[in-house]
Amino acid sequence: MTDLFYKAYEDRHRGSRELIKSRLRAYLPFLKPLATARGPATAFDLGCGRGEWLELLGEAGFDATGVDLDEGMLSECGKRGLDARRGDALTTLRALPDNCKTLVSAFHVVEHMPFDDMRTLVEESLRVLAPGGLLILETPNSENLMVGAYEFYKDPSHTRPVPWELLQFVVEHAGFQRNAVLRLQERPELRNGANIRLINVLGGVSPDYAVVAQKNADGELLSLLDQAFSFHYGLSLESLAQRYDAQFDKRLAAIEAVAAQSETRAAQAAQQAQDRINQLEQRLAQLDAQLHAQLDAVYRSNSWRVTAPLRALGSQASRIRAAMRGNALAVAARRGVKSVLRKFGHAVQRNPTLRQAALGLLNRMPGLKRRLHGIIYAAGDASAVMPTQREPEYLPPRAMGIYTELKKMMGRETS
Repeated sequence: MTDLFYKAYEDRHRGSRELIKSRLRAYLPFLKPLATARGPATAFDLGCGRGEWLELLGEAGFDATGVDLDEGMLSECGKRGLDARRGDALTTLRALPDNCKTLVSAFHVVEHMPFDDMRTLVEESLRVLAPGGLLILETPNSENLMVGAYEFYKDPSHTRPVPWELLQFVVEHAGFQRNAVLRLQERPELRNGANIRLINVLGGVSPDYAVVAQKNADGELLSLLDQAFSFHYGLSLESLAQRYDAQFDKRLAAIEAVAAQSETRAAQAAQQAQDRINQLEQRLAQLDAQLHAQLDAVYRSNSWRVTAPLRALGSQASRIRAAMRGNALAVAARRGVKSVLRKFGHAVQRNPTLRQAALGLLNRMPGLKRRLHGIIYAAGDASAVMPTQREPEYLPPRAMGIYTELKKMMGRETS
């Protein structure tokens, strides 16, 4: 692209020069030992873009040269006095002599290339590098699901994502002595143990990665970079997913613990309620036993046996009233019964034993006592002789039998 489109697009979407340069400082652990290892350090950057990396290489002590095809990018490098030339990456690389460079780099280049060209770039870099020299290849990290599914395709010149396992195998197969995968540009709060959410698993993995490969050399030179190669860089999808699972399991365990506590409290409350019910049932059983004992004592008492005739009389009278209620002869029958009751009452009054027993019973039944008192003393004179009543007529057979028995009993009492 030569119409400045790509530079304008990168300015908007890749980030400012200052931001990109700050991110590139992640490679300083590899640069510093190499810059002073043996003789002058030289670097060749393929697809140098706006020149942030060339600038950082110069600050680290490298004599750095870059190539790019975009005129806008080259113009930006020229304004800053950087050695950037127009040229095709592979063509320029093939033209370099063997073992002439300390460092070859390509930032966000391999995702623009066919696979065979990428392999050629790696093989030519191995040829061009001096013993112990480094190859740095940085590209978008498709392990980040948001990058692999969306962000990668925002650049119209991208061809296909390059998984880190594939790029690592390419450099191993080409013959590099060792390599390291650097995951880059993840959010610091995720790196430092922040609470992981699902969106972080989907988009929090390091959005870029690099394969840094070293050409074989003697042990002393290789040892200068041992620490840089042994360091762990960035966040992988597996590590974030494991942290998310661990936090989820922890939250789930806390919820289950609260649920278990609630269940225990509910079971305790239910048991307490059942214990209370059992206590109430026992108390009711005790009260029922006491009531039956008291009733049994009443039934066995002398007063209960003495007052049995009077209770029977009251029961019969109640049935007679019910039978005669609404009958035209009810008035006459009631008058006859009242007359008998008066005579019976007078007889009881004259017999001290019966009088005492009757009063003892009636005192327990105030209502019955009032009614009998009203019937017996309705004439106003308890000692007066009641006038002879006319025999009741048209009583039902059972009522007539009761009336006759009462009359006989009253006759015996007055004789």
